[in-house]
Amino acid sequence: MAVSIEDVKKLRKQTGAGIMDCKAALEEADGDLGEAVATLRKKGIQVAAKRDAKQATEGVVYAYIHAGEKIGVLAEVNCETDFVARTEEFGTFAKEVAMQVAAQQPTWVAPEDVPEEALTREREILTEQALAEGKPDHIVAKMVEGRLKKFYEQHCLMNQPYIRDDSITIADLLNELVAKMGEKLLVRRFVRYQVGEELD
Repeated sequence: MAVSIEDVKKLRKQTGAGIMDCKAALEEADGDLGEAVATLRKKGIQVAAKRDAKQATEGVVYAYIHAGEKIGVLAEVNCETDFVARTEEFGTFAKEVAMQVAAQQPTWVAPEDVPEEALTREREILTEQALAEGKPDHIVAKMVEGRLKKFYEQHCLMNQPYIRDDSITIADLLNELVAKMGEKLLVRRFVRYQVGEELD
């Protein structure tokens, strides 16, 4: 189906994707803007998967100090080239990551970063909770997996709903930028400081 240039512009503004990519996504989605956004997100994931073997050794360490100077975050975000590291879009993403960490206090970047002992302990707690609720054994395992998803959403940065738009996660936000930049990007690590917090 033919798509209007106005819709292409809207989609481009919303996603930051290239004009031809926006046009193709709208055609594939029969003009449905929401479906086109989803298509571009999937494409971002596909681009990211293709570039997994690439080295992302450039990037920035973004420092964010929250209003009142009580919370500070350092976030390292990597990319493949210095050219991308110096773009406004990349810098904005690094800032958004640091602000997300300040606001939502994740513990790890992604589920694969959760130590096995922490995951085992969480599974045990969730299993005990489900059994205490009187659930049958065959339901308990499913409940534990469902509640683990919530655990990841709370503690893993990439799984957290984005503070500016909770319909997407930080992983979605990253994949949108990957689709736009066309190279591997990743959040490598972060540290969050808060005045008065207990020290281990």
